Amino acid sequence: MLLTAANSLLQPLAPRLLHCGGGGDLPLRSRRAGYLVMNASGEANNPAIVNAVFEPFEEVKKELLLVPTVPHASLARHVYSDPCEAAINDQINVEYNVSYVYHAMYAYFDRDNVALKGIAKFFKDASVEEREHAEKFIEYQNKRGGKVKLQGMMMPISDYDHLEKGDALYAMELALSLEKLTNEKLLNLHKAADENNDVQLADFVESEFLGEQVESIKKISEYVAQLRRVGAGHGVWNFNQMLLAGAAVV
Repeated sequence: MLLTAANSLLQPLAPRLLHCGGGGDLPLRSRRAGYLVMNASGEANNPAIVNAVFEPFEEVKKELLLVPTVPHASLARHVYSDPCEAAINDQINVEYNVSYVYHAMYAYFDRDNVALKGIAKFFKDASVEEREHAEKFIEYQNKRGGKVKLQGMMMPISDYDHLEKGDALYAMELALSLEKLTNEKLLNLHKAADENNDVQLADFVESEFLGEQVESIKKISEYVAQLRRVGAGHGVWNFNQMLLAGAAVV
């Protein structure tokens, strides 16, 4: 019924090319009662255009029938598989969990009896960044017409002191492991997109996350190497002061 009504409304307005005989080098165009009339010679350069009628509803009938009528169904969803939707929700959980661990590290290094404010700031910023990543995936899930399903998170440890390595090196090594784990999860998400022929999801992961993840792994790897070199004590304090000042640790 919807197609019939729409066709009846738009049909008089659709441009129609009517072949009218006559001579002349250039076609003469005129409008009569909603029709586009072209006077052209019998030797028209493009005879395929002659008598052509543009009817857009003929090409969208199939898609129009697929528009959901159920109140809770997404209207925006298109060529978006269930495995990709589930993989996005898993990645949201990964990003939130990593953010939670970084926030616990921030709280530890901000203690009055630890007082490494630069390292605390680094992990606080890292926590915010991971949470922003989760929110990016939430926005993308909604954009594609999926449903966000938040999952439970594990409680992170509260103390990061280590007898042999010290707290700063131990926490930074843990951060490096988390970044590598996150990278593996992103690659799994990209693989799921490829397996389900979701080019848009693959492009989203590549353009928004993969390059940045490699940079994060490189930066934290350098921090781990530097903390191993300086050892515990004053070297850690100096490393902390450079992070606090926002200076590059080289």
